[in-house]
Amino acid sequence: MTDRSVNVVFGGEAGQGLVTIGQLLAKGLVRNGFFIVVTQGYQSRIRGGHNTFSIRTSAEEVRAPQETIDLLICLDIQTRAIHGPELSSQGLMVVDSGWEGNGLACLEVPFKKLAAARFSNILALGVAGALIGLPEEVVGQALEEFFIHKPPSVAGENRKILKTAYQWTEGQPVSFPKLPYPSHPGRRWMMHGNEAIALGALSAGLKFFSFYPMTPSTSIALTLSPQAEAMGLIVEQAEDEIGAINMAIGASFAGVPSMVSTSGGGFALMVEGVSLAGMTETPLVIVVAQRPGPATGLPTRTEQADLEFILYAGHGEFPRAVFTPGSVEACFRLIRKAFELAELAQTPVFLLTDQFLADSYRAIDPFEVSDLSPVRPGTEWSGPVASYLRYALTETGISPRLLPGRSEHLVVADSDEHTEDGHLTEDLSIRKQMVGKRLKKIETLVRQVDPPEFSGDTKPDLLLVTWGSTRGSVLEAAAKMRSKGKRVGTLHFSQVWPLVPEQFMGFLKEAGEVVCVEGNAFGQLSRLIRQETGFQIAKQVLRYDGLPITPEFIIKAFEERFH
Repeated sequence: MTDRSVNVVFGGEAGQGLVTIGQLLAKGLVRNGFFIVVTQGYQSRIRGGHNTFSIRTSAEEVRAPQETIDLLICLDIQTRAIHGPELSSQGLMVVDSGWEGNGLACLEVPFKKLAAARFSNILALGVAGALIGLPEEVVGQALEEFFIHKPPSVAGENRKILKTAYQWTEGQPVSFPKLPYPSHPGRRWMMHGNEAIALGALSAGLKFFSFYPMTPSTSIALTLSPQAEAMGLIVEQAEDEIGAINMAIGASFAGVPSMVSTSGGGFALMVEGVSLAGMTETPLVIVVAQRPGPATGLPTRTEQADLEFILYAGHGEFPRAVFTPGSVEACFRLIRKAFELAELAQTPVFLLTDQFLADSYRAIDPFEVSDLSPVRPGTEWSGPVASYLRYALTETGISPRLLPGRSEHLVVADSDEHTEDGHLTEDLSIRKQMVGKRLKKIETLVRQVDPPEFSGDTKPDLLLVTWGSTRGSVLEAAAKMRSKGKRVGTLHFSQVWPLVPEQFMGFLKEAGEVVCVEGNAFGQLSRLIRQETGFQIAKQVLRYDGLPITPEFIIKAFEERFH
C-alpha cells in the first residue's frame, strides 16, 4: 500500500461471483468519492480457470493498474499460490480457515462457519469492505440495487451475510491501513471503456449496430441492447463478422448512422467489407478491441498488436482515420468524432482499443451532453434532378451525398470502379480520376487530426511516447521519474492515422532521449513514425505477455536495460 492508493485483488474460479462482488465494492468506492482503476483477468472458458478482479483505489486520481497487491481476497486456494508472492510489504491475504498463509500476513476467515457456501463471495465482499474502511451501508446499498429484480428475501439474506462479515472482521486483531477519505468527494460515474464507446455512439446518433460476439468487444453490444427500444436503435447479431459489416454498410448507404465492433480475428473477416466501404464511399465506424493474436491467441487478454493490421486492412488504396483512446473519457469523445469524421469524409473510420481499456472501470465525471448534437447523414441538393452525380469529381474529393429514397434523385453506388453517376466502368482514364478523387479526402482528414497530448517538462531529458490505453501508466511512470529529479515529458497519440509530423516532430527533436512504450513486440508506433517522418526511436519498452503495461513495468525496464 502506498500513501496514495490501495490495490485490492479478488481471485478465484470463474463462476464464484468474483466479478459481481468486485463491481459492488468498486461501486461503493466511487459513491464515496474514491477514484478507481479496475483490471480484469479471466480465462477463455465458461466455468473454472483462475480469474481476478483488481481494484486500485485512492482518494486522489489514479490512472494505471498496480502490480503489487495490498489486499488479496482468496476465493480459492489457487489464488494464494499464484498471487501470494505479489503481496506488497504491508499487504494482507484473506484466506479460508486452515489454508495457512505460507509465511505471509494472513487473515483466516471461517467461511463455512459464518455462512453457507453459496454466500462465500458476499462474505468475502464484507471482509474486504471492512478492512479498507468502506462503510457497511454503502456496500449494502450497492448490494440491494444488484438484487432489485429479485424477491426482497434474496437481498435480505445477502444483507445479513454482509453484516456478519463486517462484525466478524471488526472483531479481529488484524491491522490493515484504512483508506484516507476524499476531502471533496464529487459525484462520479463508474464506467468502463466499452460502455463509454456505446454511450458516445448513441450521443452521436447511432441507429444501426451489427456485430458477432467476440471478446473483448461484446460488452459494447450488451450496453447498447437494453437501450435499443428507447433510442430507436437496431442492434443486430449477425451470422458472422462478414454479415455484420455488410449489414452496417447497407444501413449507412440508406442514411442510418452505423457502427460495427469486433476484435482482431473477427476484423480479419470484415476486411473485404472495409474495402467496400472505401470504394462506395460509405460512412462507417468500426471499433476493434485488441487482444493477443495471431489466430485465437489469448482471447481474454490484452495487447496493442493490431495497429499495423488496421492501418493497411483492405485491398487497394483509400483514405481512413484511426483513433486510439487513452481513457474512458476519450472513448466517449473519440467515438463521437469518429462518427462526425466518417460522415464528413464519407469513408471508414476506426476506433482502436484493447481488452484492458474495454474492461477497465473508472470513476469519471458525468458527461456533459446538453450541447451535443447527433450526426446528420446526407446533404441537400438544389440542382436539377438529372445532374445529380453520387461520385461527382470535386476539389475536396467529397461528393454531395443524397440518401436513396428521400428525394427525386436516383442514387447509384457500385463496388466496381464507377463513373460519376455510379455506374460500372472500365474506362481507365476514369479509374485514375476516381482514385485521385478518393485520395483527395486525405486532406480533409489531415485538417481534422487530433494532435498528440504532451505533458511534463519541456525540452525533457527523456520523452516517453505512447498510444492508446498505455497513457495512464506512462503518465504515472513519468511522474515517479520526475519525483526523483529527472526531467521527463510524455507524448500520447489518441489518433495514429493520419499523422501530421508538424504536430509532434518538435517534441521528438527537443528531447534528449526518446523511448516508445507499446503493448506489442514490433514497436508498431515507432515503425510508423519512422516510416512517415524518418525519425527513428531507437529505444522501446514493449510488453506482449497478455498483461497491461504498468508504471512498475516501465520503470523496471529502465532500471534493467537503459541505465
